[in-house]
Amino acid sequence: MATKKTTVTKDKIVSFYMNYVLEHSEKPKSVYHFTKINDFTETEFYAFFGTIESIEKEIFKMFVEKTTDLLNKNKEYEMYDMKSKMLSFYFTFFEILTANRSYVVLVLKEHNNQLKKLMQLSGLRNSFRNYLSEIISDEFRTQQEKLQNFQEKSFQEASWIQLLLTLKFWLDDASAAFEKTDIYIEKSVKVTFELMNIAPIDSLIDFGKFIFKEKIYNK
Repeated sequence: MATKKTTVTKDKIVSFYMNYVLEHSEKPKSVYHFTKINDFTETEFYAFFGTIESIEKEIFKMFVEKTTDLLNKNKEYEMYDMKSKMLSFYFTFFEILTANRSYVVLVLKEHNNQLKKLMQLSGLRNSFRNYLSEIISDEFRTQQEKLQNFQEKSFQEASWIQLLLTLKFWLDDASAAFEKTDIYIEKSVKVTFELMNIAPIDSLIDFGKFIFKEKIYNK
């Protein structure tokens, strides 16, 4: 009796792709080769993705989507202020990255070309910016408009740069359970919000000491 073929889904294709990259230390040479070794058709592939490269972008986008799904399952999350929501996002997001660290490190460290890295993270960038738009509160917006001409795009761009810096720190972090990344997240998010409230001195000094210690003394 013939075995019924399992339905191919977007998540399964992503799983096939990540496994292939980890096992071969490179991405598949072609859609034909990729689908053939995983026993599904090119037609099934193209129902979800246009190119092999589009899978790479989708993976980092899915990391954000899984992060927000987990956050929204917590009933208390909606009651958090912006800073607490941002911290929750960071800690949850980097837990997901840690669960997939071998893949993330491999694909982000294989390119010396920074542009290629950023192109690979374009899905992550767009999803993260959408998340930021959702958590900007009316209270925060009003407070910032009193202090300066608040620009949502500027806030999104500054937060994106902060996320990239945190990602770079995590990639280089060799501490047990990546506890130094947790410290980095707490201090950097605190500095970001205090900078926007024009009260940065104490946190900047504390954050600066931490970065100096990690980057200079521990080289």
